[in-house]
Amino acid sequence: MYRDPKFSGLFNQFGARGGTPPSLLQKIVAAIVTVAVFGVALMFSVVFFAVVVTVGAVAWGYLWWKTRALRKQMRDHPPAGRGMVIEGEIIREVEIEEGTGRDGPGEDRPPR
Repeated sequence: MYRDPKFSGLFNQFGARGGTPPSLLQKIVAAIVTVAVFGVALMFSVVFFAVVVTVGAVAWGYLWWKTRALRKQMRDHPPAGRGMVIEGEIIREVEIEEGTGRDGPGEDRPPR
């Protein structure tokens, strides 16, 4: 692998070293830095969540305010039909006279 001579100091500094284990002080500093980074990330996530909830509440309030006239009109004038909803399925039988329909019996149908 080609190594540019301008970066040889960088490769030596961050390259593989001898297997020297970290000292107790290095471990303590690493743990403190880890806890601090986690705390900062938690703080930013809480702030982000608060901003998202606030924006959502403002959007909901705006929509609620803008539709109040429509809701009042719907309350004052309910739809006709006395609120009765009939659901079902309709099957319609169609009688076809022989020889007159497009797909009536007795006619040659083109293949589909």
